[in-house]
Amino acid sequence: MKTLTQLLQGKRTPLSVAPGDTVHHALSLLAEHDIGALLVMEGGKLVGMFSERDYARKVILKGRSSKETPVKDIMSGKLHCVTLRQTVEECMAVMTDRHVRHLPVLGDDNEVVGVVSIGDLVKETISEQKFIIEQLERYITT
Repeated sequence: MKTLTQLLQGKRTPLSVAPGDTVHHALSLLAEHDIGALLVMEGGKLVGMFSERDYARKVILKGRSSKETPVKDIMSGKLHCVTLRQTVEECMAVMTDRHVRHLPVLGDDNEVVGVVSIGDLVKETISEQKFIIEQLERYITT
């Protein structure tokens, strides 16, 4: 199973917003880059995450305005982070246990080096399983 170092190779630099940015601005970034979550950074420090789920549950359902609501009012502040040394399998366990869909990935100096989504992990798991099946099929037919 791949580590996050391997999985993050080739992925874009994670996008972020500031706590004072509007929800509307954050939503625009999500749509423009076809992603489901953004880091919330303040002074180079990770302070939260903003996701489509936050928007749906904390803005739309509460009748708030995305153009007037700051990200800090609805972001998820209690974060579950992982490190580059962790495997896809370990990250899936964290997501399952914590009921989250995105995990910030921290480097050796606790700086954010990426974000992995449940989609990234599922795609990698399927790829790994496909490889194992192909190897088993070759073994059986030889």
